Amino acid sequence: MPSLSALGVVLALTGCGAADAESETQQGPPHQSFVTRPDLQPVELQVTHGEAWSEEYAESDEYIFVTPDFDADTPSSAATILDATGEVVWMDPSKQHRNDNGHFDLRVQEYQGEPVLTYFKGPAEDGWGYGDIYLMDDTYHVFTTVTTGGSLPPHETDFHDTVITDDDTMLVMAYVTTQTDLTEVGGPADGWVHDGVVQEIDIETGEVLFEWSSLDHVPVTEALHDFEDEYAEQQDRIDAGDEHAELGTRDKPYDYFHINSATLDDDDNILISARHTHAVYKLDRDTGEVLWTLGGTASDFDMSEDAVFAWQHSAARDTDGTLVLFDNHIREADAEESSRGLRLDLDEDAMTAEVVTEYLPPEDRPSGWMANTQLLDNGDVFIGWGSQPYFSEYTRDGELIYDVCHGDACHDDEDIDAGGDSYRAYKGTWEGHPTTDPDVVVQQNDQNQDHVYVSWNGATEVAQWRLVTGDDADSATEATVVDKQGFETAIPLETAADYVAVEALDADGQVLATGTP
Repeated sequence: MPSLSALGVVLALTGCGAADAESETQQGPPHQSFVTRPDLQPVELQVTHGEAWSEEYAESDEYIFVTPDFDADTPSSAATILDATGEVVWMDPSKQHRNDNGHFDLRVQEYQGEPVLTYFKGPAEDGWGYGDIYLMDDTYHVFTTVTTGGSLPPHETDFHDTVITDDDTMLVMAYVTTQTDLTEVGGPADGWVHDGVVQEIDIETGEVLFEWSSLDHVPVTEALHDFEDEYAEQQDRIDAGDEHAELGTRDKPYDYFHINSATLDDDDNILISARHTHAVYKLDRDTGEVLWTLGGTASDFDMSEDAVFAWQHSAARDTDGTLVLFDNHIREADAEESSRGLRLDLDEDAMTAEVVTEYLPPEDRPSGWMANTQLLDNGDVFIGWGSQPYFSEYTRDGELIYDVCHGDACHDDEDIDAGGDSYRAYKGTWEGHPTTDPDVVVQQNDQNQDHVYVSWNGATEVAQWRLVTGDDADSATEATVVDKQGFETAIPLETAADYVAVEALDADGQVLATGTP
């Protein structure tokens, strides 16, 4: 496999703010710092250009959406929107870690004909969550939430997937603790499992239109997440003094299915992915019947050896009928095998599955958990590498366009705490119009020159900044106009003034908002 240097130039993005990224020994990763927003500390990025790179990608008006998570308690663990050059556009100012109910699975979707941001918020531990799905408008204000209903209590929604359909409904999932017989897999007759549940919910009314239970359709014997091996590992932890309940009990249910994606197929039925059975299922959207199973121990398809996947995520149908998913392939963080994006040709007459394209990292990258593939409108495939702190874009045929590192793997420094994973990563169009004012600070730079620093968290339409100065607001006149430079722009203050303000200008020179120190 080719090396990184053979694929293109490596570029470290350290930001255009007033302060360079920290270089001294620290708990968290090297990050950017801003005079106007010291609470926002986006991590440094390293970008590798692949063989299919062209400058049009750097000039794209699309944005990238990630929710990086670092082991250290650092503000770099925050929902983040990046532009095509890797510059920060918006960060969640709450600075909350995802396990402390911060954002999770941030993405752009369409609801009632308008783009919205969706994300999960709620407790998220041990591989699943219990919370709600939040919808934000272009001003970054939450205007509604979606949660489980019907046979399930509210606030049981899992974080793994959240898909808005063309019918303005949402497909959500839940992990429901349910009693069932586990004797066939080596557990107790009165055992407990996580039942994988899918619901389709009308966003406006909250009505549950469809509900499906894995236990009603997929037996626990199809699990490849071996109960006896997991039980032995659990007992070792209990014997070592850890406070863990015995596997298969109500306090520690056996996660036999582990549902992690649900989306509509090209015929409006439902495709779901179950990590612990290594299988993708097609469900009848009216009856819940399993129409076919791809992969695992009960596959309806004959699969070529190279088409076999394991521990997979985010299965979705492309417009040409192929199926694209992220093949984690392994479960361990230190495995020697690499994960991959995978495109399969499904012949549903002959019931065969063959590899069309593999989306391979520049060098072996074992991503044992999390991750996703996203089908882009231009035919490219975008990949978030989950437990490995990277995201990448490929041509449809599998050529690497760029590969971006956003975590500890970017730095050969044992003093940097591990982390940087993002459950998923996405790319899409977005216009942000925050209702806050731009942040403005007047401060001397390292050369003792007065500068006005300005930023506007979440604003995507700013093209230039206009500095106005004077004795007061009424008498202030234009001092200079400068192009926007990254998240934070520094404007020289040539003459002291009692009144200083900065106006945000769009591409047509119209004033979007005004900020004062």
